Amino acid sequence: MAGFSQHVPNFVDMAMVAHPSVTVLIDLSEGDGLLYGAGGRHGHGSFVVGLAPGGLRAAGRVGACLQIRLEPVVAAAVLGPSAALGGRVESFEDVWGRGAAAALDALRAAGSWDERFALAADLVRRRAADRPPVDPEVAHTWRTTFGSRGRVRVEALADEVGWSRKRLSARFHAQLGITPKRAARLVRFDRAAHLLAAGLAPAAVAVEGGYADQSHLHREVKAFTGLTPTAVAGAPWLAIDDVAWPGSSPARPPGSAGAARRRMAPHGRAWNRGRTAGADAP
Repeated sequence: MAGFSQHVPNFVDMAMVAHPSVTVLIDLSEGDGLLYGAGGRHGHGSFVVGLAPGGLRAAGRVGACLQIRLEPVVAAAVLGPSAALGGRVESFEDVWGRGAAAALDALRAAGSWDERFALAADLVRRRAADRPPVDPEVAHTWRTTFGSRGRVRVEALADEVGWSRKRLSARFHAQLGITPKRAARLVRFDRAAHLLAAGLAPAAVAVEGGYADQSHLHREVKAFTGLTPTAVAGAPWLAIDDVAWPGSSPARPPGSAGAARRRMAPHGRAWNRGRTAGADAP
């Protein structure tokens, strides 16, 4: 989890780059707050971002928001089998269902970020305990794909779990909302996007990320974002990852544009595995 706050709630407009997690954004501000849109769908307030959305943007005069990233396997247990949303974005109320309004009110009323993180963690744990987990074979496939940075073949994963490729793809898609092949592409893209944001040249990123060549990288970046690798390298959404999520992103070269944005950002809070740490976040 990460808490984002602005001392002066200016209007922001940001393209959100696809991430290999289901993202929950809780709007803690007064009034209309967050506006969001993707794939021709629009809304305002708190929302849930499925895996690999197309053209997602968030905007508005936002004083504070809480962002929760859920591993897809966990998201399926917390939010139900449709949690990955097939790459869509939906309102938090629609995805969470009964009790959504009470949960939002409690998070807004919390007196500190630490209290808010603890409350959100408890909400997630209780939801997960009440719902069946995904198939162990599906969980293994996702975690192996993520651990290999998307550089494992679906046939090999099917052999590992003892299923046919067809059965694995069908069960994986039914429970996580994405095919194993697209999941591998998403994980590879995420690694490449963060390497680009860290200042590596596209040619080097193509080699490091496991792409056939720089043209292959360009096509994949364009498919996931509609942007060129150069534009993705400067995306604000990626520029804050190394501070909002300590240790999750490649280090930025000193003096890079991303480092400058980081130094100027207002203060927020980050939570990971039961610990809190200071974080700069817009």
